[in-house]
Amino acid sequence: MCARLGEDVHVDRKHVAGKTRDRRRPARDASVCEQHGRAHDRSPGMSHPLPDSAALIALAQRLETSGYRFITPTPLTHQHVNQRPENRNAASLRDVFGWSRLIPESMLPVEEAQGLLAAGILERKEDGLKSRVRFSSLDDLLLVHSAFPTADEDSVFFGPDTYRFAQSINRHLQGTSHPINRAVDIGCGTGAGAMLIAVARPQAQVHAVDINPKALHFAQTNAAVAGLKNMECCHSDILSGLSGNFDLIVANPPYMKDTQRRAYRHGGDALGADLSVRILRESLDRLTPGGSLVLYTGVAMVGEHDPFFEAVRGDIDHAALAWTYRELDPDVFGEELLEEGYEDVDRIAAVELVVTRRA
Repeated sequence: MCARLGEDVHVDRKHVAGKTRDRRRPARDASVCEQHGRAHDRSPGMSHPLPDSAALIALAQRLETSGYRFITPTPLTHQHVNQRPENRNAASLRDVFGWSRLIPESMLPVEEAQGLLAAGILERKEDGLKSRVRFSSLDDLLLVHSAFPTADEDSVFFGPDTYRFAQSINRHLQGTSHPINRAVDIGCGTGAGAMLIAVARPQAQVHAVDINPKALHFAQTNAAVAGLKNMECCHSDILSGLSGNFDLIVANPPYMKDTQRRAYRHGGDALGADLSVRILRESLDRLTPGGSLVLYTGVAMVGEHDPFFEAVRGDIDHAALAWTYRELDPDVFGEELLEEGYEDVDRIAAVELVVTRRA
């Protein structure tokens, strides 16, 4: 059950060149479930307290004003680029909040550094400071998510999968004439999918759901930065926390078999396909007539076999449903084939399944 955030943010506090500056702005109307907790609360399984939401919003607005943009690459690309000797230390905002590089303490005014440390945005390392968050660009949106490397169990992911997922959503929104009055983004992470829908369909009620308190905290913050009034964030295991049916359900679930079982990566058994299969099966009966499920996921292909499609084919071959299935990229995250459990996998493909309930 979704609940309104009890206190809207009216004042943005910016730390610029060692000075604190207030900028008055309208109260935001993004919502969040009661369960995710306040900033600096530590929920079970969380590695750090949550960064302060008001400070994150102020920082995002500062970055937007500066013209900041950052396109997030794969973790392997990120690692390779950061390993270049000249990239060890940060020299710009993109280095700090995009590339997650060490910040020499001399780079920031003392008051600004202290403010960001107190807000839980920066942390002190042995040889400098480091941001605990990244900010990435998606179309005209700026989204906060976990810093690199995303090693914590409750890390909130953003990367090339997010961009492909966004393309799937935009393609569907541009191609459908079915009215979208109610939509949900399952396993929302940063809230990127929900935000795209909320922007494109301002009359729709859009839910962003996740079981990760940090994801809900970031999604709510991102919605506030974008000024979205038609999106709310809810704690829900798939759709169990929401009632009613939906005109559009979107999902970009974890699809790896992760030995550390990190929530943002681990898709369960069947080489990571279990969660995607479960989302499909629990979503079909929650579609309105004419409503669609847009599911973006990855599949560990074994020989000529597509384990995900083989598992769901019987569910979608139904007179009441129409569907399309396509490979968007035949080979993603090839380095994962070196991991335990992938010895017989030929490739990991990014796929898109769109299922529509006939009107």
